[in-house]
Amino acid sequence: MSESKVEAFLSPEEEQEVINAIIEAEKNTSGEIRVHIEPGTTLNPYERAQEVFLSLKMENTKDSNGVLIYIAVNDRTFVIYGDKGINDVVSKTFWNDTKEVIQSHFKKGQFKQGIAEGILKAGEELKAHFPYKSDDTNELRNEVSKG
Repeated sequence: MSESKVEAFLSPEEEQEVINAIIEAEKNTSGEIRVHIEPGTTLNPYERAQEVFLSLKMENTKDSNGVLIYIAVNDRTFVIYGDKGINDVVSKTFWNDTKEVIQSHFKKGQFKQGIAEGILKAGEELKAHFPYKSDDTNELRNEVSKG
């Protein structure tokens, strides 16, 4: 799949709706959520998500509470990758619950809806463990990155 297909995965309007979902989710939590979309990977998708997580400097959050939603369009796969601070406190079903929300929409071709719902689901869970504080700063950019 070419770069243009990655660009076409979300229209500019849909991409803005995803960014709005990130902003909305982060209003309730000090957690940081990013979305990365690329054609595909030769690596195991989980390993590639970890690599992207590090390349976006997502491990640099104060509470180790970054979440990356990594999507490989060509490979028809996605990974939800959370930093150590999150994995230490969330329930065992957290990632699967969030994955199921995204997957159910993706199966219907509702990519923007799946990503946005997944972001909001992750934000709800993060709120319980990493509530928003009045002195909270947005540590990571909210834009959708592309590879």
